[in-house]
Amino acid sequence: MHPLNDTWSLFEGMYSMPLLNWSDRDEDLTRSALTPYRLLEPVVSLSYGEVDSPNMLIEGDNLDALKALLPYYAGQVGCVYIDPPFNTGAMFPKYDDNFEHSIWLSMMYARLELIHELVSEKGSLFLHLDDNEVDYAKVMLDEIFGRSNFVNRITIAARSPSAFSTVNPGVFKASEYILWYAKDKEKFEDVSARIPRGVDYAYNLWLENRDLPESEWRFSS
Repeated sequence: MHPLNDTWSLFEGMYSMPLLNWSDRDEDLTRSALTPYRLLEPVVSLSYGEVDSPNMLIEGDNLDALKALLPYYAGQVGCVYIDPPFNTGAMFPKYDDNFEHSIWLSMMYARLELIHELVSEKGSLFLHLDDNEVDYAKVMLDEIFGRSNFVNRITIAARSPSAFSTVNPGVFKASEYILWYAKDKEKFEDVSARIPRGVDYAYNLWLENRDLPESEWRFSS
């Protein structure tokens, strides 16, 4: 091989995936591992249903809660949906959604690492954000879950242009996003979410037997 090609191959290997960097990144790389395990204590007066039910509603810091679940559910969780602070800069009655960017990244990294440990080989993570932090979260998840395990970015029509939003200055934001990652894209089961419907005669061809293998499909006109 030509020496220049050798150099290019080495360059590709070293810089094939971009990594985020922030002020406390070095500490955050070990934060989830150094978080102590805490005992989950049931509150009998607030309990409902079967005593041995695996369902739980946990009150407390979610980093502590995720670490407490690891001994029981590591590698067993089929689906995780999280709706963290969007970091919009707003103040809400129950929480502050105005983090310094590096603090938001620091908070998310440790929690996403623990979630990765909890998710099963066939499981998925769905992370709901808006455009304030979604692109940074994408790069972070590429690092933790692996870029090859990215499934899709799902766009949600979160609001419509009406009332005050039609006259307020600036760009109107209508969408939010869900980043979908598989723990192992080659092993997870992709269940179709398509909804069956009747023939649409606006088309000149339609598929008669879509449930059969593609080699046996028949089209009608």
